[in-house]
Amino acid sequence: MNSGVDSRVDFLGLALSSPIIVGSGLLTDQERNIRRLLECGAGGVITKTIHPNPPRGGNEQVVRIATGMLNSTTYSRRSVEHWCEVLRAADRDDLSVIASIHADSPAELGDLSEAVAATGCRALELGISCLNEEGFEDSPQRVFAYTDAVRRRVSIPIIVKLAVDGGTAARVNAAVRAGADAVTLSDTIPGLAVDPQTGEVALGGAFGYSGAGLKPIVLAEIFSMRKRGIDVPVMASGGVQTGTDVVEYLSIGADVVQVYSALHQNMYETLRAICDGFHAWLAERHTDARQVIGRSLVKADR
Repeated sequence: MNSGVDSRVDFLGLALSSPIIVGSGLLTDQERNIRRLLECGAGGVITKTIHPNPPRGGNEQVVRIATGMLNSTTYSRRSVEHWCEVLRAADRDDLSVIASIHADSPAELGDLSEAVAATGCRALELGISCLNEEGFEDSPQRVFAYTDAVRRRVSIPIIVKLAVDGGTAARVNAAVRAGADAVTLSDTIPGLAVDPQTGEVALGGAFGYSGAGLKPIVLAEIFSMRKRGIDVPVMASGGVQTGTDVVEYLSIGADVVQVYSALHQNMYETLRAICDGFHAWLAERHTDARQVIGRSLVKADR
């Protein structure tokens, strides 16, 4: 880690040591992983999605492809009570842990959000756009209903995680109208892999794709939002593998940046390398993280 580099950012009232946030998934389903990821340089960590009716069976799988990975994962199998204990401990130790939550209905999500907020949790990410959920269809109306149900029950910051596609802008607007404090772009998008030798479809169908191929798409979406004057805080997510990927997202107006898929290989070492790369970039230019945010927009307006 480079000394003398100021990588601190403020996000939704959270004073983070770094804009690099570890996203929600299998790797954040255990308290010991969450704590070690913070020790390795993450500014914050988002839990695997907490659900009031945890899945009992099923076979969550991850398939690596050339540009990232496909996964059939959904929600944590750990109980709400378990996660509340983890979050209370994180609050006692002043750790920047954000809870990802979802439920089968807006009313249930409102109940869950209130229980989670009572632990002292710093913020919530609504994992309402998981396309691996059977029968999932997203819409602005659905996003509004879930976000509104939570906003009516809690006062802590709410981040709504959405997938980038042709209807992203309408769903972002719906989340903001319902009281979201920020959005995460992007959740996984539909992806499919085929074995060229056998013709077999990996995982049996289309599931969530994440990885390097998402980055230019998410960059374009956030840049377009900012150029249109949409100033809602954004947590960028998609294809971060190096410190310079973090720089690119901050430059086009993201406030903080998630990393996840890359950590499926050498989790802690990979996170350290990304954090060190970002700090080295700042040190070489004698700048700090906050000065990087939005610099591409200023250049584009000249």
